[in-house]
Amino acid sequence: MRALVLSDIHANLEALEAVLTDAQNRSGFDVIWCLGDTVGYGPDPVACVDRIREFDLVVVAGNHDHAAVGLIDACDFNPAAKAAAEWTARQIDAGHIEFLSSLPFVSVQDQFTLVHGSLRDPIVEYLLDRDSASGTLALLETNYCLVGHSHIPFVCCEIDGEPVIIDFKDFPEDELVALDYERRIINPGGVGQPRDRDPRPSYAIYDSAEANIRRHRVTYDIAKTQMKMKSAGLPAHLIERLNHGL
Repeated sequence: MRALVLSDIHANLEALEAVLTDAQNRSGFDVIWCLGDTVGYGPDPVACVDRIREFDLVVVAGNHDHAAVGLIDACDFNPAAKAAAEWTARQIDAGHIEFLSSLPFVSVQDQFTLVHGSLRDPIVEYLLDRDSASGTLALLETNYCLVGHSHIPFVCCEIDGEPVIIDFKDFPEDELVALDYERRIINPGGVGQPRDRDPRPSYAIYDSAEANIRRHRVTYDIAKTQMKMKSAGLPAHLIERLNHGL
């Protein structure tokens, strides 16, 4: 089984299509595991939800998904994110509201636990340091945890010993990462709004037969997405940041 691991599509259809094409060209995939925030920020929330639903799909809730359907208050977002969330809420219909509202916080798939932010706080906490990693590892009942939310790719390893060591490492591009006895937290990076100073969408493919996961990046037509965002009246800051991977 090959799983295409996506996170933070953020209504960026051009980025999503580029990832799907690239993944299909790399021996394809059997299922999409989506780690939340399919909508928010970008100009195509309806099209992105509809597109991923064409595939065998496992998806968990993100904070922007919940904001779009009123399950959390967008007033807690920064002004640009709040404006985008309010715009998104006006685009989606009853069917999309039902879909986004029904998403679970956590999904377990074989030896993987899927969550947007962390197991300690599934759609709020950013898992970026040893404290947040420890909180999730304490609750983790599978070998591996897949997270998104920060839009920053990494591999976090729990190394047995006294004391236990929690080690954050880069998730290398186009290199196999073997999945062995160490428990790991893995972030595949962001599709629709990367934040690691590289504007190219980032995603991963897990191969169960080979017991490994590999991360890839792909280019897309940023200008087309930006033109759509400008036409929609989305905040200029959100448009400009796509150029810089911030």
